[in-house]
Amino acid sequence: MLQRRHVLRAAAGTALLSAGRAGQALAQGEAWPSRPVRVVVAWAPGGAVDTIARRVAQKLSDSLGKPFVVENKSGATGTIGAAEVARAAPDGHTLLAMDNTYAMLPYLFQRLPFDHAAAFRPVTVSAFSPVMLAVHRDAPWRDLAALIEAARREPEKITYGTGGIGSAPHFATAAFGQAADVRLFHVPFRGAGEAVTAALSRQVDLVMVSLGSALGHVRGGLLRPLAMSGTRRTEALPDVPTFREAGLPNFGPNGQGVVNWSGLAAPARTPDAIVARLQQEVAKALQAPDMREFLAALASDPGGMPPADFAALLTEETNRWRDVAGGAGIERQ
Repeated sequence: MLQRRHVLRAAAGTALLSAGRAGQALAQGEAWPSRPVRVVVAWAPGGAVDTIARRVAQKLSDSLGKPFVVENKSGATGTIGAAEVARAAPDGHTLLAMDNTYAMLPYLFQRLPFDHAAAFRPVTVSAFSPVMLAVHRDAPWRDLAALIEAARREPEKITYGTGGIGSAPHFATAAFGQAADVRLFHVPFRGAGEAVTAALSRQVDLVMVSLGSALGHVRGGLLRPLAMSGTRRTEALPDVPTFREAGLPNFGPNGQGVVNWSGLAAPARTPDAIVARLQQEVAKALQAPDMREFLAALASDPGGMPPADFAALLTEETNRWRDVAGGAGIERQ
């Protein structure tokens, strides 16, 4: 035990020394970044977090004159990649592409390989993406009110598919069930894509997924969206009401439901100057016409919020998912 304490103290001292050196270098005028920057995506290539991170990284490469290189370190619900960034030197040259799943981690695992509340400095949100509740085109429910009425009449008869127990769609649909006071039957799959396929083949009755991942099926007439999260309708599907408009005003903060987000975070003790510069550059990149067009194609809105606001959002969502996890009976593994 004594030896372990010495190791922990040495590690803490090394981290503080690294942070101090990084801050001192900035104070002496050393340019940041001084070498390529790693952007670790804690998910497999091709997903929304990965796709957005790569576009933002390219913009940062162009504006800051050093390569921002995306690396995928997937596994264990994003904790493998997050742990690697948490251990990195806090000098602004290793970043984490973080998404709203991070706020759910304390309710999925008994222990995490990092301090959930203190391991990172949130920098800014890159994009906000609405979540859509959709059913098969031939489903009997024409609107959200009809679905809720049927679910109340026959508890647990209506099924929903997700990417697995504890996945973001699982949390989102559990939150919907609590807000609507209905009990649905959960059918977990190995990924959100399989859940959407199950809805298309009528193996499950509904899915709640990010709009970008199912927009093609909606436009092709295969899925019928009943409601969308957010405070306003999306330009991608202007005829689809928000959850508040559809009659569920108590679903999420301000009735906006669950809104997916992705952004960037740095290891704890990364100097203020680096965090501030990075946030400014991301915010500027997100306002570029090509970035706005890219995000609009994903039915997403640009972020760019200051670090303090992002930190507040993360704290708020972490607290919110505690109640959802408890009410849905989601157990830590």
